[in-house]
Amino acid sequence: MSVRIRRVYEAPEPEDGVRVLVDRLWPRGLSKDAARVDEWPKGLTPSTELRRWYHADERSYEEFAERYEAELAAPGAAELVDHVRELASKGEVTLLTSSKSPERSHAAVLARLLQA
Repeated sequence: MSVRIRRVYEAPEPEDGVRVLVDRLWPRGLSKDAARVDEWPKGLTPSTELRRWYHADERSYEEFAERYEAELAAPGAAELVDHVRELASKGEVTLLTSSKSPERSHAAVLARLLQA
């Protein structure tokens, strides 16, 4: 199973496989053609409340990750996690985010969970 994370603003690569946007909002200034997004499961994104909590102050990334994993365990989100995990079992999957620090974002939490 191969899951990788990239910024959605980076040019698509053949190695990306299925490109899954994991942000709730469409990235600013990026056309749908340029993004080449294959799936956009908004139910996989952190809740608005959790995003606001995390970005309000310098919050703990570890606590954010725990809270986000709890959200992903809810029935609707868990089904989407399973769907993306199934895609990854068949080939490459790239999680796309507009985050400036993908390694400390929800995309990293999701990638870790998918590979577990």
